[in-house]
Order: sequence, then C-alpha cells, then structure tokens
Amino acid sequence: MLGDTPLLTDDELAASREKALGNWDRKSDLWLFGYGSLIWNPGLPTVEAVRGKVHGYHRGLYLWSRVNRGTPEQPGLVLALDRGGSCTGMAFRLAGEGAVEHLQVLWRREMAMASYRPAWLPCTLADGRRVEALAFVMRREAASYTGKLAEPVVRTVLGCASGRYGTTFDYVSRTVEALRECGMPDRALEALLRRCTARE
Repeated sequence: MLGDTPLLTDDELAASREKALGNWDRKSDLWLFGYGSLIWNPGLPTVEAVRGKVHGYHRGLYLWSRVNRGTPEQPGLVLALDRGGSCTGMAFRLAGEGAVEHLQVLWRREMAMASYRPAWLPCTLADGRRVEALAFVMRREAASYTGKLAEPVVRTVLGCASGRYGTTFDYVSRTVEALRECGMPDRALEALLRRCTARE
C-alpha cells in the first residue's frame, strides 16, 4: 500500500491485461498510443512509429506520482489523458509475434497502481490511416487523480519533487522536448512549464 493507492497484485494485473486484450487474436500487430514518457522511452520493440492524434481526451499533469517522480511526502506529477479535447502523440505498431511478453512489461509499468484505464481509442495517423490504438487513460475515481491544479501547486512540485526515476521537472521537460522534436509541440504544456519555472 502506498498512501491510499494500492498496488495491483500479479493476478490483478493479469486479469486487467486479459480483459483489455480480449478481442486481440494474439497474432495480429497492434497499436499503442504514447502521449508522455512512452514517446521518448517506449521500452519495447516497435515495427513502426508514426505521429497520431486521438479525440475525446487531452494531455495534462493530472496524476500524482509518489514513487517514480516524487515521494509520499512530496508527490510529483506525471501526465495522463483526461476527458475532453484531443491529443497528439506517437502511435507505435507492435509485432503480434512476441507481443504478449512485452505487454506484460508494459502493464507493470503503466498499471501497477491502477490509476489508468486501458482503452482502445480511434487514432488518426499522420499519413491518414485510422487505427484502434491501446492507450492508458486517467481514472478520475483513482485516489491519485489531481483534477485541475492551481499553478502555484504545479510550480512547487516542479521545483521540489524527485523520485526513483528523477524529478518531475526533468520528466515534463523531456516530454516537451520530445514532442517538439517529433513535430507536434504541446504549446499549452510548454507555456505552463515556462510560467512555473520562470524566476520571480
């Protein structure tokens, strides 16, 4: 137990994974939509990586991180997809053969605390193709959901929070950089980062 956010057991992770992949034949290639750290650190082999866009969800710092980018005493923040708007990101095609093992690793990374809900979202690729892509979207009922935070709170977190994988500031900066390098800058996130890190 981490604060009031329980870790899923191996059995619970497996059940979640099987439910999400219930309609997949275990042979066909499948798509994964990355909107945060998956863009610059997918952590699994991909056959293809293409810019993509999903509608109905937008990217924001909506998830408290009490291990990876913060601590229970000084939680960090990480990105999540929340309802409304649209989001550009990277769509990764995974080869069907051997994908199960990689998806098990992905589930441990993204679903350990059940803050997200796996969902298949219609995704339009940069070349016009339309695919169903697996994405991890925010569960608003999760204890780690922040809602919309006041900027002074975000400023404090960016200035202080650090966890197992580094600081919240580094996480946000690397994501902003990766989005710009991929030709799809998130101007709202860039502006928030500038405002919250400007010297007073």
